[in-house]
Amino acid sequence: MFLQAKTAHFVRMTCWGCSPNPKIMARPKKKIQDLKAIRVNVRMTVSEYLTVSENADTLGITIPDFIRMRTTGRVLPRKKITPEDRKLFIELGRVGNNINQLTKKVHLGMNNTTVLTKQLSELERTLDILKSNIVNRDS
Repeated sequence: MFLQAKTAHFVRMTCWGCSPNPKIMARPKKKIQDLKAIRVNVRMTVSEYLTVSENADTLGITIPDFIRMRTTGRVLPRKKITPEDRKLFIELGRVGNNINQLTKKVHLGMNNTTVLTKQLSELERTLDILKSNIVNRDS
């Protein structure tokens, strides 16, 4: 937009946040081989689209990027682990560690059945809690 001043000169009006020198703020031009010039249309069933969309969402990428990565053989980003899943994995590791310790005690001949039974029942309770957390979260 130009504003005509009293002196009959045109003064350039700048917009808020615009650079006085637009060449400095311009995005760098892409190389010809990096341009996405070819468009491909793909037809899918609703279930296929939902599957592709869900997979792309869990990876945190767009559907075209997901299809591009799958078809060109590029490595897909890892699924993001939620803090709840991280806690479940840690707890499962602890349960596995406890089971290994109990197995070692049994093999070494420590047959104090009351202590082993108590520890085993605690592990069963912990596993039940973990299972219920997984089932409740998925529903």
